[in-house]
Amino acid sequence: QVQLVESGGGFVQAGGSLKVSCTASRSLFSFNAMGWYRQASGKQRELVAIITNGGSTNYVDSVRGRFTISRDNARNTVYLQMNSLKPEDTAVYYCNAREMTSASSGRDYWGQGTQVTVSS
Repeated sequence: QVQLVESGGGFVQAGGSLKVSCTASRSLFSFNAMGWYRQASGKQRELVAIITNGGSTNYVDSVRGRFTISRDNARNTVYLQMNSLKPEDTAVYYCNAREMTSASSGRDYWGQGTQVTVSS
């Protein structure tokens, strides 16, 4: 059983910054990777950023250079620092943890989501 708890969402003006957090109920080293997804109203969920246990990161093109994903292993916490926010960043942001249970299978865990709203 795994729990992921997000926090830090809110309402900000365009150009502002926000930092969301995701705290896991067990060590981040037990997962293959951690990530942030987002889902805007009426839209499909999309991957925003990922970070592996080795520290490798990747971002969707629309946020690269503005967002930074990081991790604090001692606190079992993953962060997403969001700068230069745009109205199109408005969405519910979800924390994801991917656990590989074997060489050919795995499972995903999800947080409850935190709302980020950016005004124009």
